[in-house]
Amino acid sequence: MPLHSIQRLSPTAVLGLWHLTETPEDLWTDLPHAAAYQPLLPATADAKRQTQWLAGRRLAHALFGELPTPLPPETLVQNDATGRPWLLGAPADTVVSLSHSGEWAAAVLAQGGRAGVDIELIRDKAQRLGKKFLAENEWAHARAATADAAADAHYTLLWSAKESLYKLAAQRGIIFRQQLLLHEFSPQASGEIPATLMLNGAETRHRICYTQPAPGYVLTYCHEPAG
Repeated sequence: MPLHSIQRLSPTAVLGLWHLTETPEDLWTDLPHAAAYQPLLPATADAKRQTQWLAGRRLAHALFGELPTPLPPETLVQNDATGRPWLLGAPADTVVSLSHSGEWAAAVLAQGGRAGVDIELIRDKAQRLGKKFLAENEWAHARAATADAAADAHYTLLWSAKESLYKLAAQRGIIFRQQLLLHEFSPQASGEIPATLMLNGAETRHRICYTQPAPGYVLTYCHEPAG
């Protein structure tokens, strides 16, 4: 079933996973308010990108009724000028974070607070680019924490964790290796990564959850209720 799972993160937040097995035509058929979404689909999207984009919106709609105060059925997922998703027709304190990679899409919806989610297909790209997004101490910890056979998964996890924190911060211009800082942790199949966000002259502490939703993928997310 394409809707793979729904997990409650807190009384006010839910995480959903969608396994992409459909064609764009299949997803259009059951997408609420398809006519309103048609002009929002990126004009340059190929079939794979269309499938990921549509699955993200199908997943978001599947989560609308899972919140403490269900969202109005006419709510739409929009994107602002930076590409960040937001919910037209929902209460102002409702936040949404979306991600997709390969055959999977992920979404977090929350009422109050902040949220970020990221899912990544494990590749060697993150390790090749490690020095561009990791601080010096993070780079040293990464090299010490993992054997060569697990390097691709570990560096992909580090990238994904910073992506989730970046989405939670919801601000452009953040420098990953200077403002999104991950602290040392012992890699496992699932767990938490302590992190610090350096933003607007302030330091805030966060905990980024991670897991393996399917072989060859990593999932990270962070939700912090208001107050």
